[in-house]
Amino acid sequence: MTEQLGRHERYERHERYVLDLREADRTSIAVVGGKGAHLGGLWEIEGGRVPAGFCVTTDAFRRIMAAEPSLDDQLDALSGVDPDDREAIRTLSARIRRTVEEIAVPGDLAAEITRGLARHGDERAAYAVRSSATAEDLPTASFAGQQDTYLNVVGPAEILRHISRCWASLFTERAVTYRRRNGIDHRAVRMAVVVQRMVFPDASGILFTADPVTGDQKVSTVDAGFGLGEALVSGLVNPDVFKVRDDEVVERTIGAKQRAVEALPAGGTREVAIDARRQERPALTDEQIVRLVRLGRRIEAHFGCPQDIEWCLADDDFLIVQSRPVTTLFPVPRADDRENHVYVSVGHQQMMTDAMKPLGYSMWQLTAMVPMHEAGGRLFVDVTPRLASPAGRTALLDLMGKGDPLVRSALETVLERDDFVPSLPDTAPGGPPAAAESTPAEADPAIVTELVERSRASVAALERDIRAKTGPALFDFLLEAFEEHKRVLGDPLNIRAIMAGMEATWWLNDKLLEWLGEKNAADTLTLSAPDNITSEMGLDLLDVADVIRARPEVVAFLEGVEDDGFLDELPKLPGGTEARDAIETYLDRYGMRCVGEIDITRPRWRERPATLVPVILDNVRNFEQGAAERRFEQGRHRAREKEQDVLARLRALPDGDRRADATKRMIDQVRAFAGYREYPKYGIVSRSFVYKRALLEEAERLVRAGVLAEREDVFYLTFQEVHEVVRTNRVDDRLVQRRKEAFRSYQALTPPRVLTSDGEALNGAYRRDDAPDGSLVGLPVSAGTIEGRARVILDMADAVLEPGDILVTPFTDPSWSPLFVAVAGLVTEVGGLMTHGAVIAREYGLPAVVGVEGATRRIRDGQRIRVHGTDGYVELLS
Repeated sequence: MTEQLGRHERYERHERYVLDLREADRTSIAVVGGKGAHLGGLWEIEGGRVPAGFCVTTDAFRRIMAAEPSLDDQLDALSGVDPDDREAIRTLSARIRRTVEEIAVPGDLAAEITRGLARHGDERAAYAVRSSATAEDLPTASFAGQQDTYLNVVGPAEILRHISRCWASLFTERAVTYRRRNGIDHRAVRMAVVVQRMVFPDASGILFTADPVTGDQKVSTVDAGFGLGEALVSGLVNPDVFKVRDDEVVERTIGAKQRAVEALPAGGTREVAIDARRQERPALTDEQIVRLVRLGRRIEAHFGCPQDIEWCLADDDFLIVQSRPVTTLFPVPRADDRENHVYVSVGHQQMMTDAMKPLGYSMWQLTAMVPMHEAGGRLFVDVTPRLASPAGRTALLDLMGKGDPLVRSALETVLERDDFVPSLPDTAPGGPPAAAESTPAEADPAIVTELVERSRASVAALERDIRAKTGPALFDFLLEAFEEHKRVLGDPLNIRAIMAGMEATWWLNDKLLEWLGEKNAADTLTLSAPDNITSEMGLDLLDVADVIRARPEVVAFLEGVEDDGFLDELPKLPGGTEARDAIETYLDRYGMRCVGEIDITRPRWRERPATLVPVILDNVRNFEQGAAERRFEQGRHRAREKEQDVLARLRALPDGDRRADATKRMIDQVRAFAGYREYPKYGIVSRSFVYKRALLEEAERLVRAGVLAEREDVFYLTFQEVHEVVRTNRVDDRLVQRRKEAFRSYQALTPPRVLTSDGEALNGAYRRDDAPDGSLVGLPVSAGTIEGRARVILDMADAVLEPGDILVTPFTDPSWSPLFVAVAGLVTEVGGLMTHGAVIAREYGLPAVVGVEGATRRIRDGQRIRVHGTDGYVELLS
């Protein structure tokens, strides 16, 4: 909407203030709002009866808002309020509502509304007057309960008054707060009002065409009560709840429906008591329930997604009074068949569960070693074939259990349903070579050196060869580059080296627990393992801080940095050239990294170097000169002492020499290969940054040619779609806008660890009872116990840390490792034994517990906590 909210606007079309519901459809949202458009669309569905009525359109709303000039200033003030300042929002929104309600409805508009009433029967008949905002009941945001509805309104004067109240309800406190938190401009939303003949039902309620708790899209849930649905919506009664699958009621809970809401003859509603004999009688018969669900399925098919449907039953006939998308369900990957599928989240393995933009996930798909499926801006792997064979199932569950027990638990929940995953004969599954064949013959560090050199040479060749590529030729080249990308990752020596470090870790933990009763001994044995590019990234930033610490003018300047142009300003300061060179050297090696780096569209440190400034300043404050070298040497010394201790204790046991010799071989193996575990990811993001720069240069050409509005629009297209835009010099602007809206909605969703083709979202559960009452249970990934102040950090750029702090965050991909040098412990919501955060926590000797559900909600910032990294739980101390 424009700055003036319709004032001085000129319309090319004729303004229309009243539109019959039958004239509205899904394309009419801008005129009749979300609710009106959906109700109009319901007329197109077989059996989709809707109470007769009309819409007072957004043209009328615009006219009302333009009638009061002071509203512009009031909306300006509201737009500038912090979304968390509830008192200011309450005061300003109440003032706007009063202003809107006091605007007199012009005579011609009132007359047109009165004529609409006459067309639908007696003017003295009862009506429901219902808000219908243009940002309501959309596939990306339902805005359920944000605006007002009034039932059993009688007479033209009262209907006009309640229409004004609906207009004003666009500015209720909850609606304003919702828009502010979702980045929606108050001026971009308009209000229509639906006026419908009142229905006086025997029963009413809500139908979800997918289970709102589990997400299962094969199961519908019906909530039902007597009388008007207001009793259910307001929580006045406990409804009957029925679950329906395949036209059969599979579960039922009959509520004690002691109260109901009924209409009064003169208008309005009242609560009434239900006769005791009737209270526990079902509000619907099984035949009515199945009939309602079938109607719901037709409505779902019409709108193309699961629906939240409000219904009424009058004279054994169902009427639909609202249908809106269920926006909280996680979408299901598309499949080309009707078979059952089980998907495992890629983001939980990569420690990045945020939504990805289309260019990001499509390029990850094109370079992945296994097929990946997108849903909700996240990627999933279909593990159904592996689960179907007994050997594949055992191997997969074992691998998942070692990495993230919650994934294994979720998969086991699916497998407990005997009929969901068919059992097939054992076949050799595709993918990387089996672990049993993967261990190098000896712990030769030269293998790692060779692999690193191969990767560097491949990236250098990519940088050299891509320079001359533009237009469609660039995309042909990139497709070839993606094959080289996969060849490097799939190199058998690369896989053997990765597995060697992982298997040695598992062997040491299992055997030393069995022989010595010591948990997670490998955590100490891998301290300061060589060739770990991710841990080096954190230590190297300590070296950058050493250069800056000795230059107070540079420190003072960095404390005021607010944009990414600061590097150009540094040479103007005493010692600034040395500081800039130190940062540039760091960026030359690590500038391709960033938070959420598996999404190519995320801004890299090289693109946003100011991201690193808070971390550098923390290092300047919290460490002394030479901290990186001292820390690495301390870790190596502790690992050497641990090795000597373990071997000595083993030799004192029966058959001790054999056990000690085997353990020594595994210690050598883990120290040779554990660090390399991080290098393939470094190679991936190095190559991805080369791809990104080339694609952005192409996007800039499209902007100059007038094809794209802005360079970053390519992020909302898949790689294949960008290729087509470059080839044709044409783009579908509406597609880009739809993708932007979808991405915003996906950001609000939390992806499950495991997802079925039925839509059921599973996150697993820890099957253990060894943690103290009240503690938060997780997965132990780095041994030790630490007590300190919790710092709950959702964005790395907001981190301000002190020595002894414990980092609590949703996930930590490699880009978070510079923070690890400054903290004493780690707690994350996502992670597994071999994910990046766990590997680096062990490398730095930080007690760490990962996979703690809801950690950032259940732990307060600043709260004292105790992290038990050996036993896998967190105690809340204050």
